[in-house]
Amino acid sequence: MRKFDTKVQHLKYKVLREVARQEWNDTLTENLLDIPKIIVPGTEPTMRCCVYKERAILSERIKLAMGGDRSNSNVIEVINIACDECPVGGYEVTSACRGCLAHRCEDVCPKDAFSFDENHVAHIDKSKCIECGLCAKACPFSAIVHRIRPCQSACKINAISINDDFSAKIDNGACTSCGACVYQCPFGAISDKSYILDLIRMLKESFKEGSKTEVYAVVAPTISSQFTYAKLGQVITGLKELGFHTVMEAALGADMVAQAESKELAEKGFITSSCCPAFVSYIEKAFPDLTPYISHNMSPMATVSKYIKARNENAKVVFIGPCTAKKMEIKKADVSKYVDIAITFEELQALFDSRDIDITTLEEGELDNASYFGRIFARCGGLSEAVAEGLKEQGFDDFELKPISCDGIEACRVALLKKSKNLLDANFIEGMACVGGCIGGAGCLTHSPKNRVHVELHSKQSKDKTISSAIEKI
Repeated sequence: MRKFDTKVQHLKYKVLREVARQEWNDTLTENLLDIPKIIVPGTEPTMRCCVYKERAILSERIKLAMGGDRSNSNVIEVINIACDECPVGGYEVTSACRGCLAHRCEDVCPKDAFSFDENHVAHIDKSKCIECGLCAKACPFSAIVHRIRPCQSACKINAISINDDFSAKIDNGACTSCGACVYQCPFGAISDKSYILDLIRMLKESFKEGSKTEVYAVVAPTISSQFTYAKLGQVITGLKELGFHTVMEAALGADMVAQAESKELAEKGFITSSCCPAFVSYIEKAFPDLTPYISHNMSPMATVSKYIKARNENAKVVFIGPCTAKKMEIKKADVSKYVDIAITFEELQALFDSRDIDITTLEEGELDNASYFGRIFARCGGLSEAVAEGLKEQGFDDFELKPISCDGIEACRVALLKKSKNLLDANFIEGMACVGGCIGGAGCLTHSPKNRVHVELHSKQSKDKTISSAIEKI
């Protein structure tokens, strides 16, 4: 059965699985020179120049699986040694150049970056080129192309540049940790750090005789679109098999947020959503003047985790979802006291398999904490619908909701830019950094168009048809 979209994801998973297996068995070594003990079957060199480079790259993958560079505040890191196969990028003359007499490329170049060889074939001096693209537009043969690295193309906020050694470089001051570059890199040279070892150690501590620690799993509603080779109820039972005391829906926190956020909107007249950590980070970094408009409510993850810890002083909370940016969110002072660890669905699959848990053989557990409106937070547009419902349920009938749902960070940028210039005809910005919403998150197992359908079906199966009824149960 195919559990992942790409072979890169599968390679990452195998490293995570083996590192986790070693940790469960108390055989994991901190000495990464001792690679043979944890080398992953099937990762022998198939594309690199030699076995030594392949194992050096594997060593770096293992480091990331063990938490990565702790001195680097960003959860997204570049494996420099693996990032050497992509072209430098920029405008290049291809073999389609016919060595014509017109030399229109040269005529339009404002920096005299063109030269011609004995066959009249054009060449671009990269030290002079300013990437204006006039030459590409002027060439009658379309012989000049603009090559962009997959990671740079994926990063819509221009947080990735190229180092002197031609490896990718992430600007932590601009990066929102959305993970788009992680998913798009065809060499797996960019990855998110994993805190899977911290989780295993937490679970093992809770197993000890006399321990009062109870580890809660808070699962994002996107889980209904993942692990489609099994039933959702079997995934819930699988989490209990791993050692989680209780499994709760982050969607319950979404219900709480929808209720509070709709009231806040009615009182203030304009706000932006606070649910997507990458969107919030983008506002703070690219549009700091709009920061006061960010909803004062915490994300659904943090909100439901706060609820859990207020009722159980022995609780440890682990968020499981599709989002790499959540790993950054839990570092914030107002969130870290409620959420202890965040992992992705990719890591959860590795955890299941590290314990040889075949979830397809398990009985179905139940997951019924949230309403329809809390669950549809997983897809773009869901939050706006929930806020509309929150206004209705709380009697704010005289408030005219004018939402704009931003599908992806580029759409977010347009809306925020309009707001900064007082040109936005909306009073609520729902910002989703990933295209499609959380169902397009970098930590998903799959990014199928059917993900939205699965989320919608799961949402409609909720026993609570209103936000209020879900909140009243707690």
